[in-house]
Amino acid sequence: MNGPALHEPSAPASWRIALPHTAAAVPVARALVRTALAELEHAADSDTAELLTAELVANAVEHTRGSAPIELVVELLPTGCQVEVHDPDPAPPGDLTVPAPSGDPDPWQEHGRGLLLIRTLSSSCGHRPTESGKAVWFRLPMVPHQRRPS
Repeated sequence: MNGPALHEPSAPASWRIALPHTAAAVPVARALVRTALAELEHAADSDTAELLTAELVANAVEHTRGSAPIELVVELLPTGCQVEVHDPDPAPPGDLTVPAPSGDPDPWQEHGRGLLLIRTLSSSCGHRPTESGKAVWFRLPMVPHQRRPS
């Protein structure tokens, strides 16, 4: 079957950008992830990547002190993508990898669903210490390109 050539990345490509330590960082981070994933003909689900990135960036802005920039790293891998958000606080991010003993978030509270979304929608997630704080990350698998009707 002949068709357009599919481009598989031979090596990871990555983007790294410093973001302001303000709520304005969230839409900038979403746009960067959308742009990075558009680089591949086959990529991770852009909508999910944007949502989870917004959660990580919003958490970094809300839960870390100071005005030092946070950093967004988007890496395209042959198997999907990984997104990391670096912030200056070395404390681990709540219940990212292990659910809180209390179970599901209270439906009447505004907060408490972001880490649940990341755990549920990503193929894997976690955090690691860095020289200046921590990096919180998630991975999404590559999904096949969907043909749209003409």
